[in-house]
This record gives sequence, C-alpha cells and structure tokens, in this order.
Amino acid sequence: MKALFQRTLLFFAAMFVLQNGDAHAGITIKIATMAPEGSTWDKALRNMAVEWSEITQGEVKVKIYSGGVAGNETVMLRKMRIGQLHGAAMTNLGLLEIAPAAQVTATPMLIHNHGEYDYIMEHMAPLFEERIVENGFIPLSWADAGWVRLFTKAPLRHPSDLPNHKFFAWEGDPVSVEMYQAGGMNPVVVAATDVMPALQSGLINGFPSTPLGALALQWFGVAPHMLDVPWGPLTAITLLSKEAWEMIPEKYHDALLASSRRTGESINTSVRKQDQKAIEVMKRYGLVVQDVDAQTLAAWEEAAKKCWPIARSKWVSPEVFDQAQALLKTYRAQNP
Repeated sequence: MKALFQRTLLFFAAMFVLQNGDAHAGITIKIATMAPEGSTWDKALRNMAVEWSEITQGEVKVKIYSGGVAGNETVMLRKMRIGQLHGAAMTNLGLLEIAPAAQVTATPMLIHNHGEYDYIMEHMAPLFEERIVENGFIPLSWADAGWVRLFTKAPLRHPSDLPNHKFFAWEGDPVSVEMYQAGGMNPVVVAATDVMPALQSGLINGFPSTPLGALALQWFGVAPHMLDVPWGPLTAITLLSKEAWEMIPEKYHDALLASSRRTGESINTSVRKQDQKAIEVMKRYGLVVQDVDAQTLAAWEEAAKKCWPIARSKWVSPEVFDQAQALLKTYRAQNP
C-alpha cells in the first residue's frame, strides 16, 4: 500500500509539473497571410506580434507565415479548423465560407470612395462579426486592403474590349464567376498562389487587384496595363479560431483586441497612402495607366450593375444588399 501511495503521489506531482511547465512555456499563435513578406500587411502583423508578446510578458508569442506559404485563404480556413493554424489575415473573399455577407463591400462599383466604405463598415461590421463568431472564429480587426483595379496584358479601355481578356477568378467562389460573366468578362478559376504561372503561360491575361497588391506580388510585370476605374474596395480581416483565442488567458483579451484594432487602423492609414504611390512606382517599371473619360466611366458602371442582381441573390442576401444600398443612399444624401 505504501508503494502504491508513493507512486500515486509521484504521478500527481508529475502532472502538476507538466501542466505548470506548459504554462511557463507560453503559447505560440500561428497566423498566416497571402501578403508577401515585407509588405505593408506583413509588417503590421509582425508589429502586432511584438505588441502581443510585450502585453503578455512573453506568455503569448505570434508566428507569422507570409506570402501564401500556408496556402490560399480557403486552405488557411481549413487548416484553422483542424488546428494546423490558429489565425489568418485574409480578405473578404476568404470569408465566403463563414461570413459571406462581408462580400457586399466588394460588389463591383457599388461603393465609390473611402468615405462610403467607412460608413458601410461602421454600420455593417457588427453584422459581419456576428456571423464570424457563429461559425467558430474571433474577429480581431478589420482593415482596408486597397481599391481594386483591372490589370491586363494588352490595353483594356471599354467594356466592349472584355471578350479579348481572360481574368483570374478566385478558387472557391463560383458566384464571382457567374457575376463576371454577367458583366461581360471571361473568368478563369485559378488558385491565388498560381496566378503568376497562369499569367506567364497565357491561361489568364488579366486579374483584378489593388495597386499595392499587384506591386507586392509582382503580377503587374506580366500584365502591365491598368484600367483606372475603381472596381471596388478590398476588405481585410485578421481573425483567430475560437479554440486558439480560448488558449490565451482571458486577462489579456481586452489588451490584445485593442492592439489588433490599432494594427487595423495603422494598415488603413498606410494602405490608403501607399495604394496611389504603388501606381507611381509601377509606372517607373513599365505600368501603363489607361485613363477613361466620363462617357467610358458610365459604360463601366452599367457593365458593373449587371453583376448586382447576382450579388444580391447569391453572393450575399437580398437583406444585406438592400441594407448596404440604403446606407449608401443616406451617406450620399448627407455628403453630396
């Protein structure tokens, strides 16, 4: 009996040491992003990682996997669900599985400027976040990822030129393919990590992207013509799986969320300045910007509006789309 008692004591002592040792060893949170290493988004995430370590006195460490090394955004979500990743910084396109309502901001030419975008996000982000939480994820921060334009190998001036171009379409987003087709485009589904070889091989000869994204990924070097028509804002979000968030002691949650929100705000400020600068940099390396007159811009707006019924019925929902339109109407009335 004495020997059994001693073994029992040793067992519980060992368990205590292991549990206590795990706590002191800290927690490593793995966050992935498609953003290239050294880009605005990557730098902001790494700064956040430093802040998280400082806030938790080193108990929480964040490791960033940049440049799509963990796969595209659909793959990142899959890895988060099975615990291979804890978090991701992705665009609203990556949210299709867990919060498709957020896609309303990307509806072609629905939102016209940053003021309208900020107003939409102020009023609709809580809805998007509610859907994200319902699906097992914790939203940390939203950020502006820039304003999408169309880049092509050969010049693109008017919607009537669209049949001559094959545009990259995101894998895992069949509704976008249908919308592109409704707007007169020829979409080709390609994994985001395969866009460069697809451009080089001729599988596609165009892509939608923010200027900063086109520069950071170097895609513009193969498709050096940019149509200067703002197609729509690209929204970015950083989020963790609920399981990963619950690994972190609750006493740190408020401070870490505040840090994340500062990161999102810093990205907004930086991206809005750098998106235009990126165009100037690319022009020095061969980018040709195709300006449009008022009549041609109106033609592009009409082409974009052909996508709206599909966005309303299949991409988001009639309720979400109508709410966004109502908010835009209010904002435009207040800001003529």
